[in-house]
Parts: sequence; C-alpha cells; structure tokens
Amino acid sequence: MGIRVLIADDHHVVRRGLVFFLRTQGDITIIGEAGNGKEAVEIARSLNPDIILMDLSMPEMDGIEATKIIKTEKPDIKILILTSFSDQDHVLPALEAGASGYQLKDIQPDELVNCIKKVMNGENQLHPKATSHLLSNLAKKDKQDRSQLDELTRRELEVLKEIAKGKSNKEIASALFITEKTVKTHVSNLLSKLELADRTQAALFAVKNKLV
Repeated sequence: MGIRVLIADDHHVVRRGLVFFLRTQGDITIIGEAGNGKEAVEIARSLNPDIILMDLSMPEMDGIEATKIIKTEKPDIKILILTSFSDQDHVLPALEAGASGYQLKDIQPDELVNCIKKVMNGENQLHPKATSHLLSNLAKKDKQDRSQLDELTRRELEVLKEIAKGKSNKEIASALFITEKTVKTHVSNLLSKLELADRTQAALFAVKNKLV
C-alpha cells in the first residue's frame, strides 16, 4: 500500500485538494481524513497510519494537543505539521509535542511529497521560515547544561551539527567522508548519550546549545 497517510485539516477544500493530489502518487495511500484534532486522534487509534499531515488551528482539539496524544499513544506514527503559521508560538510547541516536520501550506506539491518521504526515512523537515523563528527564539534562551555534550566523541559532535542542518545520512556521509552505515551508528550513539528520541529532537538540542 506504500506510505499510509491520514490528513487532518478543518478546511474541506484543503483536505480534498491534498487527497486529490496525493492519490496521484503511486507509493502513497490516503487511509483517512479528519476535520479536527479529536477526529485525528480517533482515526489514528483505529487505522494506525504511517504519517499524519496535521493542521494546527482546528476546532474541538488543535493540532498540537492531537500531536501530543498521538505521539504518547502511538510513538511510531510520524506527524508532519502543515499549517499557515510560522511564528515561534506555533513552531516550538508543535516540535516539542513530537512533530517530525513543520511545513507551510505554500509548499509546492512535489516538495510536499518529498518531505513526506524524508520524514518517513527519519529526517527532520523544517520550513526555512519555521527554522528562522526557531533559531531566533532559542538564541535568546539560556544555555543548557553542556555536560551531556562532553560525552560525545568528536565525530558524533560533527554528525550532530550536520543533523541540525537538516542533512540526510547520505549527505552527512558525503560531507564527513565516512560511510552511510557509520553515520547511522554515530546517530544512534549520540541519540542514546543525549537521551533524545529522534533526529528532530537532536536538531533542536544542537540549536539550543548553539552548535550551529
């Protein structure tokens, strides 16, 4: 069936447009639609999609709350935020809730498909506007305890910095002149040492600690 997608958006026209386009992709299957966060949670529980395209501003339950619940109950489900908001008051809570990506609705259709595939491969996908707000906001925060960073090897630190730039394992391997398999090992090790769940959290950690 390919990548099983659930679309959560309270605007019917937006949902139908996404469904119409994504159904033209041979390796993507639309398994459901939700008009609010509550429906998204219920459908996620019953149909267990691979990834959810989640709007933020919805009635009954917003996308952030829905993301928190879904990631708590079904951590393997990927969530890609697709919204009109790029301000820090929306970006940070969404990522902290467990979203694997954050894109704006002005994204090109083909680019959206690419983002879906990258998120499914474990890559964090942040829109440049969202990244800009994220960097601006986090730069104002106090430095976190850097003791965990001291546990990383020089190479793991280099890989962490590349992750923060949004690079894939293949791109990191090319940049650091090591094999893709070695990159995967370093990623696994640094996530364990830093007690982080995924690459998105690693990218946030790197930004918070001003590694990029």
